[in-house]
Amino acid sequence: MFEPQTYAIFMLVGFFALLMIGVPVATTLAVTGFVFGYLGFGDGLFALLPARFYGVVAGYQWMSIPLFVFMGVMLEKSRLADDLLDVMGHIAGGVRGGMGVGIILFGVLMGATTGIVGATVITLGLLTLPTLIKRGYDKSIAAGAICASGTLGQIIPPSLILILLSDIMQLSVGTLFAAAVGPGMLLAAVYIIYLLVRGWMNPALMPPIPQDERDAVSRGELWKRFWKVVVPPILLVVAVLGSIVGGIAAPTEAASMGAVGAMLIAAGARRLTLKMLKDVALETSKITAMMMLILMMAQVFALAFRGLHGEDLISDMFELLPGGVNSDIWFMMALIFVLGFFIEWIEISYIAVPLFMPVLLSQGVDPVWLAMLITVNLQSSFLTPPFGWALFYLKGVAPPEVTIKDIYKGVVPFIVMQAITLAMVFFYPQIALWLPKVIGW
Repeated sequence: MFEPQTYAIFMLVGFFALLMIGVPVATTLAVTGFVFGYLGFGDGLFALLPARFYGVVAGYQWMSIPLFVFMGVMLEKSRLADDLLDVMGHIAGGVRGGMGVGIILFGVLMGATTGIVGATVITLGLLTLPTLIKRGYDKSIAAGAICASGTLGQIIPPSLILILLSDIMQLSVGTLFAAAVGPGMLLAAVYIIYLLVRGWMNPALMPPIPQDERDAVSRGELWKRFWKVVVPPILLVVAVLGSIVGGIAAPTEAASMGAVGAMLIAAGARRLTLKMLKDVALETSKITAMMMLILMMAQVFALAFRGLHGEDLISDMFELLPGGVNSDIWFMMALIFVLGFFIEWIEISYIAVPLFMPVLLSQGVDPVWLAMLITVNLQSSFLTPPFGWALFYLKGVAPPEVTIKDIYKGVVPFIVMQAITLAMVFFYPQIALWLPKVIGW
């Protein structure tokens, strides 16, 4: 028989080994939790699980997940993105790098309404990448802007990452939504400044839309389309997030309002059909079932790891690090970044965060600020090769002349900008904390 902490080490090694050979996340969590939990302290684990599972499925806050997913899938399948891109392209297209800026703004708006990385990247890849290349945009810059824009939905609320972190860290969803506004807007602003500066320094990389093409659409017609296409999603975002941040509605209530609002927008565009409603419901069910299964299996893993005194193991490891609490935070950030090369944000959230969070909170770290650092850092997991999902999504719909090398090269500056934004939030915590404090949370 081994010591309990030895089993905890074997458990972590087994978890990453199963992930690397392609075993699904939920299965990996369950297998490692059950096997090493049983080896470590017998079948007592199984007696505790029913209450844990009931706590997950009966949790009122989890009702917001299918509702937010429904809102996003509804807007995605209503092809609202097509119209949004066209309008934004004409508004910003006269500036060097303007189309790139339009893509980032599109990512902000779609992130606040859908939050689905794959849908945003694929939509942008299909609709804009061939056009950008035809208009003379550098292939790498265009690919990087599309991938980075798609990942903004992971920090701009309502983000599924924030909902999951609220459970892991026992924080209010509304507080995290409010705290994420500053870092999310900052990250988008850093992207926009980069594109404008690159376009100003080297106009050949990102030329403006030709004047004759812009003149083909009158200003009156453009603003008419703006009010019809862009304003409704903005009003939906304001209604959903504003009601949460303002304390008018709980996240679940606001999510239901968002789901109804998304249906009304689709109906207003005359695109709401029975078939589409059925497809949206089916897609929502698949995404929700996947997430809830992972949530439940994460209970098995967490229970076993704590029973094996894994938290003491992590605490002992942190004590070996020089430099105090700041060193501990940056060690956690570095580990999350490296894990992002190999596994997805859900696994990182449910493995790395529970392991390190108790140690950091015991040292007086603000949990809301820590959650924002984690959220900004998790952006990179979608962009870092070899398993950056945004890269795969774009490559799947990119024209043949855009190689995977072009995409990898294009995302590097945006990964650097994510690191810069992370450092800014670290050194200036008020970027994340000012809005919750203004509201009084």
